[in-house]
Amino acid sequence: MGIEQQLERIVTEYQQLQEPLGWPELPWEEQWQSPCLLERRSEGENTPWRPVAIEQEIDLFKRLGEALECEVHPDIATYYSRYWSDPIYAAHADGELSLLFAWNEEELERLRANLIGHALTKQRLRQPLTLFFACTEPDADEFISVMNDDGSIWLELPGKKPLRRLAESLEEFLSQLTALPHPSSR
Repeated sequence: MGIEQQLERIVTEYQQLQEPLGWPELPWEEQWQSPCLLERRSEGENTPWRPVAIEQEIDLFKRLGEALECEVHPDIATYYSRYWSDPIYAAHADGELSLLFAWNEEELERLRANLIGHALTKQRLRQPLTLFFACTEPDADEFISVMNDDGSIWLELPGKKPLRRLAESLEEFLSQLTALPHPSSR
């Protein structure tokens, strides 16, 4: 299985868990739309959402690589180019985590800016480049990243060297996850 298939497996598991519980909800914001929203509502009224496959080509990582003057590992580009979604929760042998996704194209640009900021901090601290894709739960103090040079997966703290290798690849790491229902549904 590849990264896309592992993500599809996790999203399918998540949807199977959520359907009987009901989809999680977010306040409707006219200025913050997403293909994930299931119903149109009045401003501020809660509306259900679910992950949706991204249909268009995403050039974010080509532009990110240009900004960083390096090639971005293809695994992270594949990961962020697959689904529009709010975070999806999952269990790993080390604990719970939330997988990060972009809600819409505007959030992709925010993600690009955050990844550039993260990369510049790594450069300033003379640390290897990592690109984050998940946070530990429930406190989100630690995050999980792809090591850009070899694609391995690492647990990190902000501003620190990577703490511990979790997997040899993103595909391997995703294969170790089991979807969890949204915290609002538990």
